[in-house]
Amino acid sequence: MSLLVYLDYAGIALFAATGALAASRKQLDLIGFLFFAMVTGTGGGTVRDIVLGRVPVFWVLNPAYILVCCIMGVIVFFTAHLLESRYRLLIWLDAIGLAAYCVLGAAKGLAATGSPTIAIVTGTLTATFGGILRDLMANEPSVLLRPEIYVTAALIGAGVFTAANALGMQLYLASACGVVAAFAVRGGALWFGWTFPTYKHQPGRHPDDVM
Repeated sequence: MSLLVYLDYAGIALFAATGALAASRKQLDLIGFLFFAMVTGTGGGTVRDIVLGRVPVFWVLNPAYILVCCIMGVIVFFTAHLLESRYRLLIWLDAIGLAAYCVLGAAKGLAATGSPTIAIVTGTLTATFGGILRDLMANEPSVLLRPEIYVTAALIGAGVFTAANALGMQLYLASACGVVAAFAVRGGALWFGWTFPTYKHQPGRHPDDVM
């Protein structure tokens, strides 16, 4: 299999694991684990394919992706109780999946359109949408609302891959640069608490106060 196929399966497996970990935090049954794993694992890629007009989407054309999600869901169902901190593992697996998937999404966007701009957008969508869906379903604080840098890490990874590809780097080198850049930013944000300045001038008022 090509490098991009490996990145595709790795990203899906990692995101599926984070979905199953979210299900374990909610103490769901096995079907709940499988559902969370599949939605989280395939969510970002599904949005990417719809945006690019690639239908049927990737997991319809190749059901092996669904099997990967199911396998990860079953593994987590029987092993999650062994973990000391499931949420800590969830966010670090999410960081690794983000790094792999932003490159894969950028590569597919570039192959479909030839546009570096679209490549960066599809890379960012692919890497972040699954985690957003997972948190919404689990009623967890969204990764978007965490103070540490998140979407920017995917944006940087996709951008580095696209730039490296434009400079004529071989696929594995360009992919490695993108993956390392994205994980370095997201991992550094988790480890050191990197953030951007936030808006603090005037808080929003409650809707009832405005009417």
